[in-house]
Amino acid sequence: MRQYSPDLTPPWKKPKPVPEVPAEPGLVVEEPGTGFCGAVIRCEAGTVTLEDRFGKHRVFPLEPRGFLLEGRVVTLTRPAPSPNATPLRPTRTASGSVAVPGARARVARAGRIYVEGRHDAELVERVWGDDLRIEGVVVEYLEGIDDLPAIVTEFSPGPDARLGVLVDHLVPGSKESRIAASITSDHALVLGHPYIDIWEAVKPSSVGIPAWPRVPHGQDWKTGVCRALGWPENTGAAWQHILSRVHSYKDLQPELLGRVEELIDFVTAPH
Repeated sequence: MRQYSPDLTPPWKKPKPVPEVPAEPGLVVEEPGTGFCGAVIRCEAGTVTLEDRFGKHRVFPLEPRGFLLEGRVVTLTRPAPSPNATPLRPTRTASGSVAVPGARARVARAGRIYVEGRHDAELVERVWGDDLRIEGVVVEYLEGIDDLPAIVTEFSPGPDARLGVLVDHLVPGSKESRIAASITSDHALVLGHPYIDIWEAVKPSSVGIPAWPRVPHGQDWKTGVCRALGWPENTGAAWQHILSRVHSYKDLQPELLGRVEELIDFVTAPH
């Protein structure tokens, strides 16, 4: 028989229960850890988005006793859907494109978009997935930029099979820029963003941090970021946390948005 230990915590040390309040749009609350005060504009599984009086957005986890309402500690909960409400179809995709309700995915094109890693592919899917399925564009990821010349040779880009490539940290004089120049042609386009890693292309405000930390040269960048932010040094879990804060193109830096849109236009252009 399982033995249960009695709870010996004195009553005066036990946390008092606090009210549970549905996070309805327009409810004004304060997150005490940061002092951020704003109105609820969106509540999703596990998170709530607040907007302050200056129009700034912050996303916070729905944690017990996590907010102040008129100075009182409360637990925000996800509002229950109205039983008579008609589900609303989104009018825009996460990338900002006009949504096409009921549209079927197009048969995959011969053209492809390659990105530099799994995290890059997951982020592109998160924001542009609906658009890519309608256009029939498949996104694959490289194991490393050094593999790109061999992939291009095997792929053999042509008028009806264009190849687009998104590269991290594409800056003049870098190894990445030299490889990009060597394989660029009328039917192969290599574009990049200036960030060391795709993590940096997510706006710090969306992740709930003031800025992406600077990591000393020679140290693994992702591990260094986790250390600097006080996160567990589990880069896979850290990425899932970051990705969960991306809801649309508004959560990404413009340097990434323009590059991805240009690559999609390139591989879907008429012959």
